[in-house]
Amino acid sequence: MDSAWAFLQEMVHLYMIALIGFMVRKKGILNQNTDYVLTQLILYITLPALIIFSLDIPFSFSLVKEFLLLLGMSAYILLLSIFLAGWMRRRSKLLDRQRSVYEGLIIFGNQGYIGFAVIFAVFGEQGIVYLTMFNLIYFILIWTYGIYLFTKDKSQIEWTKIFLNPGVLSTLTGMVVLFLPISWPGLFTDTFESVGKMTVPLSMILIGSLIANISYKDFAFLLKNVYVWKAIMLKLLIIPLLLIPFAAFSVPFSLLMIAVLTAGMPSAPTMSLYAQKFGADTHFASLGVMISSLLGVLTIPLLYIVLHLIH
Repeated sequence: MDSAWAFLQEMVHLYMIALIGFMVRKKGILNQNTDYVLTQLILYITLPALIIFSLDIPFSFSLVKEFLLLLGMSAYILLLSIFLAGWMRRRSKLLDRQRSVYEGLIIFGNQGYIGFAVIFAVFGEQGIVYLTMFNLIYFILIWTYGIYLFTKDKSQIEWTKIFLNPGVLSTLTGMVVLFLPISWPGLFTDTFESVGKMTVPLSMILIGSLIANISYKDFAFLLKNVYVWKAIMLKLLIIPLLLIPFAAFSVPFSLLMIAVLTAGMPSAPTMSLYAQKFGADTHFASLGVMISSLLGVLTIPLLYIVLHLIH
């Protein structure tokens, strides 16, 4: 119970930072350009620096085994999420503009912002190594299948953007350094560390600012939408718990913990951006992201406790 209490304290600490983001956005200290600026800063600068810094560790063959296990769990849970989201969409009575959003909220979690913040807060730099490996397929999928969900047109997928995406590029760069007998010079390492560790507070401030964008009127109206709650329940609890069977295959507990917690992250803010870009229901997307982000402070510790009880 001590570890669960410590984990809950870390979650409260992170969401206190999000509360600061919410308050300064509501007070007008940060303006309407805040979300774009913070997203660009995290996506193109701080997160790649954190990934590159974290992957600068000595190579070992056990690391290759862990890498393959994480890739396997990631592929399994993403494919399962796609199947469940498609099944749920076909059974729904949503408007056409909401169907793609509904699927996206179920499949794609906030693994790049809250995910890195939570895993780093609990597991430190070693956790970021594992999370980066687990996220490799996710980064590619959100830029391909994520766009396809909203357009149903493969020609809309910009393949150069996928492989030139900062998350993918920094991961591949870090992997090269990891698997080769080389390391970054000390000056570079210190710079990557200083810049990279800004990812955690900036990510949570961004979440708070995104939540502040929802008006009370829209919030009250869309809260009655049962499909929002179905998507959130599936994303936050049911899907991550589908990874539990891996415990029977002697998967190291730390790897399973990171996989489950990451799979249980709130819905990705990227779904709101896609909705806006491709003419889907932006309010529906934003509300799903907001409510799942708020409930994450309860569900993520719950997943942590369930895993410890099983372990």
